[in-house]
Amino acid sequence: MNPESNPLKIDESPELSARVLSDISVSRPVLAFFAFAVAWLLIGTVFGLTASLKFNFPDWLGSFPALTFGRVRPAHLNAIMYGWVSLASAGCAIWLTVRLCQVEVRWRKLLYASVLLWNLGLLYGTISILTGNNQGLEWLEFPRGAAILIAVAFVCLSLSILRTFHARQVKHIYVSLWYIMASVVWFPLLYVIANLPFYSGVTQAAVNWWFAHNAITVWFTPIGLAAAYYFIPKVVGRPIYSYYLSLLGFWSFALFYNWNGIHHLVGGPLPTWLISVSIVASVLMFIPVITVAINHHLTTVGHFDKLRYSPTLRFVVFGAMCYTAVSFQGSIEALRSFSEISHFTHYTIGHAHLGMYAFVTMILFGAIYYTMPRLTKWEWPYPVLIKYHFWLVALGIGLYVGSMTIGGILQGLYMNDASRPFISSVEVTQPYLLARSLAGVLILIGHLIFIYLFSLMILRRGPERKAPPWQEEAEVIFP
Repeated sequence: MNPESNPLKIDESPELSARVLSDISVSRPVLAFFAFAVAWLLIGTVFGLTASLKFNFPDWLGSFPALTFGRVRPAHLNAIMYGWVSLASAGCAIWLTVRLCQVEVRWRKLLYASVLLWNLGLLYGTISILTGNNQGLEWLEFPRGAAILIAVAFVCLSLSILRTFHARQVKHIYVSLWYIMASVVWFPLLYVIANLPFYSGVTQAAVNWWFAHNAITVWFTPIGLAAAYYFIPKVVGRPIYSYYLSLLGFWSFALFYNWNGIHHLVGGPLPTWLISVSIVASVLMFIPVITVAINHHLTTVGHFDKLRYSPTLRFVVFGAMCYTAVSFQGSIEALRSFSEISHFTHYTIGHAHLGMYAFVTMILFGAIYYTMPRLTKWEWPYPVLIKYHFWLVALGIGLYVGSMTIGGILQGLYMNDASRPFISSVEVTQPYLLARSLAGVLILIGHLIFIYLFSLMILRRGPERKAPPWQEEAEVIFP
């Protein structure tokens, strides 16, 4: 009865047999991606909390050059973006591809090469940032050598996924595969083009923001949406509400989202038409966002009570709701009138975390909670800790985004008020920066719980269970 039924139970159905074989074929590379992702999650979280605390205690660790804000902050950004989120997204994309194609993974050795090169690039790049070797471009801080390693790793990943897709045993291509195929084709091209040594001055600024926004467009968001489109119907036990809405959402997403990014340079020395096109495209993102939100909501209607027992559904639905929120927020932020207030403030930091954490990271947590028992043949121990993990990170990111949103708007209003000295725009943010650090502590505790549970799964430790611990609870709720 329960859609998250025991993955160890095998019957004679060909579809189930194909799923079991695909899980076996992909288990080791996916576990490798997940394990390194979790390691970078811990590293990135520590860097992030360190950077946050420096707003409250500016002299803290100031005698160590590697731990100054100007180095710790980009180290945090890259460890989370290219480490945790990218590696976890890669593992999720591989698993979803073999599941939806009903085939064993192809060119597995390329996946091992990918995870090795990826982590070498991350290690080299992070050490370079901490030692002062920084390109000075947001999301492109890694030196060229690290960028080359990561680019080759992306290509290896893409080739394996595309070859697996080519060998698919299904005629119908599910919507999740559309997003995955788009991401593994688009992002390596984007990353290589953005790292070419041909740009300078205004052109470099335009390329920088084109890349920064499109990294979300063609890598993180498609994987997050692919996971949401798979796990929500899977857990609630019903098909996606509308195939045609998913078509509209995908193609309008592909058409409008890649024009975003340049609106971050409102007021800069760029052609007005270029910024205006980016603003219009940002507003038109209402179309794919609304269609995706309607599709997910109507799929879940009548099954919201399953949020009480399914950790996957709890995390994924939270992330899907935050996708709607961050997209609407981004469209409004692109408007010139609002940008006059929010530009160069903490508001943009809250917006970035609403997207990269509340949307993408929460969905990745849900995906890992679903896939790990199927990869390790071991059920999650201590389900109460999963609930603690969810509430700590949900409350933490809620406090983080809320404090940065309110504090950022006040900061912008104070900066635009000519009668106020600049220092007043700094002082007004102090209580909100303290709330940001408190949010970081909550998130760190939640991450430590998740890392502990993940380690038990890898080592197959803790209480041995024959079925998911929430299955019994579900059968009580839905007899």
